[in-house]
Amino acid sequence: MSTTLISAKPRGLALLLGWRRLTLALCVAIILWRALVFGCPPASELGGHVLLIGLGAVLGFGLLEQWPRRLPPWLARWVLQVLGVAVAIPLTAFAVFSWLPNVEGQPFWEVEHLRGCFMGINVAGLLVGPWIALGALVRQKEAFARDQALRFELERSELERKALDTRLHLLQAQVAPHFLFNTLANVQALVDAGSPQAPAVLRALIAYLRAAVPRLHEASTTLGQELDLVQAYLELMHMRMPDRLTYSLHADESARALTCPPITLLTLVENAVRHGIDPAEDGGRIDIEVRHRGEHCLVRVRDTGVGLHSTSSGLGTGLSNLRERLRLIFGTRASLSVTERPPHGVCAELDLPAAAAPA
Repeated sequence: MSTTLISAKPRGLALLLGWRRLTLALCVAIILWRALVFGCPPASELGGHVLLIGLGAVLGFGLLEQWPRRLPPWLARWVLQVLGVAVAIPLTAFAVFSWLPNVEGQPFWEVEHLRGCFMGINVAGLLVGPWIALGALVRQKEAFARDQALRFELERSELERKALDTRLHLLQAQVAPHFLFNTLANVQALVDAGSPQAPAVLRALIAYLRAAVPRLHEASTTLGQELDLVQAYLELMHMRMPDRLTYSLHADESARALTCPPITLLTLVENAVRHGIDPAEDGGRIDIEVRHRGEHCLVRVRDTGVGLHSTSSGLGTGLSNLRERLRLIFGTRASLSVTERPPHGVCAELDLPAAAAPA
């Protein structure tokens, strides 16, 4: 998944035309100054003049923000922009008053009220324009700082997501050989003992691995698929030790369509077989329940094996990796608990958010 970063600063024409508020504020200030102080004709007669002068000031402001690209160390760009506004106003005013016709049909400097309006607009523009430019610069710096902070936040979030994905993939890569080596060790024990069941177990293992291995590196699977894998695994283990392992599977039908990380349920069951049933002299029983409870899904794996304190090898790396994968995927929305089950055995309970798999 890619993240589109917001550009911290517009360029080109988008920048030149991005100061509509500056244009409006400058024009209104000039019109009010002219109308109230210099007593010019109604504002409607010179509205076009004022708008063009304001546009000229804004264009000068925007051009000096992009050009020249490099400035001497002693000249700050904001100073150049403010000076540009102060120079653009009288130059634009002279050009506009000279170009636009008037009712007298004479040059504006020969018409007294036009000459007064020209002087009033220049005085007002030079008094108000640079301050408006400074205000626009402050607002621009604030917007740039906000955009830059947002950009850094997006980049940080993207890097964190990539780091979590890498760590999750590493944990899933650790799960695959851990499970495969354990299962192959079980087959080797049968072969070493000369058991006549070894060929049948090996065929069952090959059929199982054809279904299981492609799912080891998937981002998610469903509890229904997990239950099918668990049942195939338990049948395989039952063939290896038919007199020492019994099991039962109970799942709500609505829970089968819920998503879960791959090899989640299988990790709990394989841990119960390896650390609970295998070390027990008489074997034991494994009961698996999957219940759908509103926004949660409860998975419970109970065994009657040797228990937590009867094995020196602990519960292995499977549960540690599973806890870490759950934390990376769900945060605090998922939990895994492993408790002693009297008189002997272990109960592993997994609480997952109930989310349906996409169609």
